[in-house]
Order: sequence, then structure tokens, then C-alpha cells
Amino acid sequence: MSDPDERQEIPDSAALLERLHEIQQALAEGASRAGRAANAVQLVAVSKTHPAAAIRAALAAGQLDFGENYAQELRDKHLELAGATAPTGAALRWHFIGPVQSNKVKYLVGVATLIHGVASASAVDEIERRAAVQGCVQDCLIQVNVVGEAGKQGVAPSELGRLLDGFAGKKHVRCRGLMLIPPFSDSAEDSRRPFAALRELAAREETQLRENVELVELSMGMSGDYLVAVEEGATLVRVGTAIFGARPRQG
Repeated sequence: MSDPDERQEIPDSAALLERLHEIQQALAEGASRAGRAANAVQLVAVSKTHPAAAIRAALAAGQLDFGENYAQELRDKHLELAGATAPTGAALRWHFIGPVQSNKVKYLVGVATLIHGVASASAVDEIERRAAVQGCVQDCLIQVNVVGEAGKQGVAPSELGRLLDGFAGKKHVRCRGLMLIPPFSDSAEDSRRPFAALRELAAREETQLRENVELVELSMGMSGDYLVAVEEGATLVRVGTAIFGARPRQG
């Protein structure tokens, strides 16, 4: 059987690399304008539904962090790209940014450097159980539904403290911060208030000393609003379309 990357070429790798460079430069400039270090924000290139060849191209340009929304797709790409490194020799880092379902945790633990979308005590417990079996410590973020948007994944701000308390006594899972998906809008400015609310929520909860909890990461901002997220304190932004282009048609 031929290699999947040989069957599915990138339509325009030069354009992909140009877009990636533009995003990286915009992030550095945006952080500097906000009075932050140019490297204060980590870019997660969201590669869901795009072929492994596209990831290889971005990795060759020095991009290390890649985000996937679907557990089985992450599993498959992790296997396909095993051993792939950047020119510096650094290995790529996977981020799982989709909703965390307990029955899919088995595909994530020990594969994802960071699981972004944890939103329930049952998911925390399952991550702990799976990580204990593997003998590793799994880092994760708690997804918060700061505006109470109906049908949106995430814990309510009023319940966040209780969920964070649940990390006490765990030996194989740590909370490293919070994650947010704001309501859809055509205006990036509409995301500013939710982003600011998440930052303020993290600062408030960080005053409570909790075992296995250190709220140092804020995952917020996507292709349409990542610069606003940088201004409001994001440490991780998840950018897909602006780097890889439109998602390939499925089927």
C-alpha cells in the first residue's frame, strides 16, 4: 500500500507556508502591541480534516503544535506521523480541542500534550484512570461557557470552582488553565467581553490554592478573532482556516 501522503498532495504548500508565517508574525506583533513578550502566545495550528502532508509541511517550517477536534482522527494522525520532527529535531505536539467524551479519552491520554475541552468531573476521573494505567501525567484545560450559551459545551462559571476542587488527590491528571469558545459572530470585537471574562475568572480562581491546579494557560481565539484574544491575555490561540485554508470535502 502506498504512503497516504503520496496519494494526497497539498494543493499549494507554498501558500500554506506563507499564511503560517503571516499568522506567526501577526501574533508576535499583536503581543508586543499589548505590552507582552513577542513569544507570549503559542500558536496551535488546527489541522482537523487536513491530510498528514499538510502537517508535515507546517512542521518543516517550524510549527510544532497542532490541534485536532476528533479523537479517532488524532489517533490515526499520531500513528501516521510518529517520529516526525521539525528541522530543529523537536517533535510535534498534539492538542485535542474538541469536546471530551469519556468513551473517547482512551484515544487522547498519552497522545495529546494538552486536552483543551474538559468540562465534567466524569471526564477528569476517566483521564486520571487512563493515565494511571499508562503511568503518565496528563495535562488538561477546563472549558468554560462564560456567557451561558445554550447548547455550548463547557462548565458554568459558578460551577468551575467545584470542578477544580476535584483535581485534589489525583496523581495522573493536572489542570493547566481554562479554555473558551465564544459565541459565533462576524465581528472579532464581539469576542472581547467573553475573552476578558475568562481571564478575570482565571485570575479569581487562581487565588485559591488547589492541588494539581495551576491556571497559567488561557486557550481562546480562533482564525477570526485571535488578535483580540491576544490583547485579552490568551496564551494559546487555535487557528485553522487562516493557515490551512478551507477544509477538504468529506466523503
